[in-house]
Amino acid sequence: MPASYETHRRQLELILRAWGMPEATAVSTAEIMSWADLHGIDTHGISMVPSYDERRRAGRIDMRAQPVVARQTPVSALIDGGGGLGHANARRAMELAIEKAKTVGIGVAAVRNSAHFGACGFYALMAVEAGLIGMVTTSASGIQVSPTFGAQARLGTDPIAFAAPGLPDQPFLLDMATTTVAAGKIRNKANENLPTPPGWLVTKDGSPSTDPREVSKGGFMTPLGGTPEGSSHKGYGLGAMVNILSSALSGATMVTDPMHTKKPGTMDIGHFLLALDPGLFRDAADFRADVAAFCETLRATKPADPARPVLVAGDPERRTAAQRRQSGIPVGKNLLAKVREVALASGAEWIMDR
Repeated sequence: MPASYETHRRQLELILRAWGMPEATAVSTAEIMSWADLHGIDTHGISMVPSYDERRRAGRIDMRAQPVVARQTPVSALIDGGGGLGHANARRAMELAIEKAKTVGIGVAAVRNSAHFGACGFYALMAVEAGLIGMVTTSASGIQVSPTFGAQARLGTDPIAFAAPGLPDQPFLLDMATTTVAAGKIRNKANENLPTPPGWLVTKDGSPSTDPREVSKGGFMTPLGGTPEGSSHKGYGLGAMVNILSSALSGATMVTDPMHTKKPGTMDIGHFLLALDPGLFRDAADFRADVAAFCETLRATKPADPARPVLVAGDPERRTAAQRRQSGIPVGKNLLAKVREVALASGAEWIMDR
């Protein structure tokens, strides 16, 4: 039976605390992870627990680390994550970006020495909740994507998020991998022993594959677009842009560096977070009204199939969140068993079956 949002969030907090994460950081991190699951981003919440556990036991993530401001100006901040999990690092970075944008109109923060931080959209939404535009990117730990025309993995899923305020509680919120699909969706298929749809993966010789374990056998994920004929060069270019903003700007290890994720005691993932006040350019209320009208016009587009109305970025996730607040957050049987095993081995109380 699906667990309530509060039980789901509390279970994650208990596991993080058992791993040695300070209480306030565990509460914040559990909130961000549960936000992803609540909104149907099942690749970035509780499904990450087995991976996080493996990395912390291998000494690649310091669960006790706290973000430190290494450098800042009136418009910028550089955060050193101390080798910790990325959620607290990114949240602190966006808090600083928002604070600066509220003062001078724009705030930009970069993070180095971090790790996986969950769903980009959470941090972009922080800016929207402050009345600002938000943009977030992050480098990835896994090198699983071959550039267009390549036969060697060079990039990760390299996600990007962009958010802008419009109608109350209905911001434009784009949160996407620069690959055809997020790696976590492939992992979730593997957890439940299900095939992937065509187009997500190719074998090491470039042939289509529906095996969710293809990457472990030498195959690759595809850039957004899937094939050169489908304009995969666009996804490839976006992935490269994300790495420049996230890693080259912060000083984190570049994804193409042989030492990527291999430095002692840290994954050294980089993040980029921007907050922008539309009031720099015009009346902020007028900006929000234009965004709201624009999105409403898009939603009013005549659908090709009346059963599938036109949506705007953020709509599907909000609908899922409303449903899951009522019915609970589902977790696949095999994944739940893995998380339970990790929790009990870590000494955490197990409450998901209550």
